[in-house]
Amino acid sequence: MKKTLIAPSLLVIAALLGACSSAPTTTSLLEQTRSDYRVAQSNPKVATYAAGEMTQAGQALAQANHAADKKESAKEVDRLAYLAKQQIAVTQEVAKQKSAEADVADSSKARDQIRLDQRTNEANQAKLDARIAQSDAEQAKREALVAQGDAVQAQRETQEAQIRNANLEAQLAGLAAVKTERGIVITFGDVLFGTDQARLTPEGIRTAQKLADVLQQNPQRAVLIEGFTDSTGSAAHNQELSERRAGAVQNALQDMGVARDRVAMRGYGEAYPVAGNDTGPDRQLNRRVEIVLSTEGGKIMQR
Repeated sequence: MKKTLIAPSLLVIAALLGACSSAPTTTSLLEQTRSDYRVAQSNPKVATYAAGEMTQAGQALAQANHAADKKESAKEVDRLAYLAKQQIAVTQEVAKQKSAEADVADSSKARDQIRLDQRTNEANQAKLDARIAQSDAEQAKREALVAQGDAVQAQRETQEAQIRNANLEAQLAGLAAVKTERGIVITFGDVLFGTDQARLTPEGIRTAQKLADVLQQNPQRAVLIEGFTDSTGSAAHNQELSERRAGAVQNALQDMGVARDRVAMRGYGEAYPVAGNDTGPDRQLNRRVEIVLSTEGGKIMQR
């Protein structure tokens, strides 16, 4: 009975011993090396920059694993595992160094690109500045040509105005025109009207015709007709007479073809005498009609 129980127990123990003797040799160094290898495998920089070194590390680890599978001594397994671990470390270091070199190269390329971009921008700015300067120069040239043209035009207009003024002076020669601060003034004296009347005498009509001819030849000019009397008689009578005499000249010019809007008139009565009122000759000087010729722009300076 005892022999029957002991035999199975011996068979279990023998099986366990056989199993232990068939297991591969392993060490903590080998396990650590395997872990280092897995870490290296997961590092993308290793695959990029140290693929050859990683292959050598894998071969070294394979030798250590082979020794363990053959149940070689722990010492031999550790020696091979150490060599594999060192190769893995070399692989990691190579990957790290080459990655750093690549970063430096990329940084250098980035700096070079920045410098290139800067030089390109400077060149573009220089071209833009040159175009602006050229445009400014062309604009200045155009403005100079315009100014030159304006100067020529102004000179021509001045010459034409001088010619017109010379012609006007010649035309006014028979009208005893006088230049004053108000402009050119033509005086119709008392002798050109009937005594104490506003009707022009034949000589007055001829004088008015001369003035009308001047105005027809100078359509850019207008006239202001101002009537005056001496101080004899009432102020109301004198005011009325001055207005009627100025109106007579106005009507005569209009009848002779001068447009109404070019002829204005005003009566001042006995105001603004040009001589005293004590003698007959002086009073005759005060009884007058003055025609003020406008500028070419039609402007007349008021009293």
